[in-house]
Amino acid sequence: MPLKSPLFSIEHCSLFLVLLLLTILTFAGSLIVGASSVGWKDLLSVFVGQESEMAHLILLEIRLPRALLGLMVGFTLGLGGAVLQGYLRNPLAEPGLIGVSGAASFGAVITIYTGAAGLFALALPLGSILTALFAVFLVQLLAGKNGGSLRLILAGIAVTSFASALTSLALNMAPNPFVSLEIMFWLMGSLADRSFEHVWLVMPFMIIGWALLFKLGRSLDALTLGEDAAQTLGFNLKHIRHLMIIGVALSVGAATSVSGSIGFVGLVVPHLLRRWVGHKPSALLLASGLGGAILLLTADIAVRLLTTGTELKLGVLTSLIGAPFFLFLIVKTKRNTMS
Repeated sequence: MPLKSPLFSIEHCSLFLVLLLLTILTFAGSLIVGASSVGWKDLLSVFVGQESEMAHLILLEIRLPRALLGLMVGFTLGLGGAVLQGYLRNPLAEPGLIGVSGAASFGAVITIYTGAAGLFALALPLGSILTALFAVFLVQLLAGKNGGSLRLILAGIAVTSFASALTSLALNMAPNPFVSLEIMFWLMGSLADRSFEHVWLVMPFMIIGWALLFKLGRSLDALTLGEDAAQTLGFNLKHIRHLMIIGVALSVGAATSVSGSIGFVGLVVPHLLRRWVGHKPSALLLASGLGGAILLLTADIAVRLLTTGTELKLGVLTSLIGAPFFLFLIVKTKRNTMS
């Protein structure tokens, strides 16, 4: 009989309460912090219906969609990283490993390159989501119906490399420097200038993706015993892989389509929180989702505070944080292997 384990148990309640509180605080901070003088008093006045027209515009039309996307994108990246690390049983795995992020980025670049992004605002996220879904189909085709984790990783690397090459080709062949600059800025990752149109567009994809990924909790617990043991317990490895790939494609593809390339969140967060849930993959899913939201909202607040002229790009900041951490993980893994 399959293992029966909840997403989190009683002993993890304190951790989830802390993460939930920090998520609420960082979300509120994202609404308050900005270039304008609108502060927490103006935020409270909005909720009691006594706000000024300027406060209403800034808080509800500019900052609220940005904060919501920061919450959703961060949750997606953290959750996707936890699922991939649990499925592959590798602490160095992250959502971009199966080609979704690279393909989604290429789809957005194509809309900018062809000028479609200038025709209507949602062309860019739609193009990004479609290429992410196509990448999933291609990865599944390359990995084969009965392919194991190694073939899946190799297929993902192949798709990512090809998407990166096509992105570089688009940059190289850009008709003018303004197009190249727009592509480069988008690839750096940002939540600035997003609207509720972007929120409503990606929300259904993300929710469906989250639902599929959360269904994998007990399967990931079983996989800690090995693939043969998981099969003996009644888990269908092919079904698990399909759910994982489709869930990551829908959620991470949608996230990348509105935020650009934001790396290392899915790598760093699950690793930091794993020991606090007893190294239990099913309990790590929700914790990593909340942790990802906290990290991305905090980074987005930092971007606004650190900006003096041109706004620092969110993806640049997360890479500055994540790259040294990634090197630390590699050194730590090497030491554990040698000892």
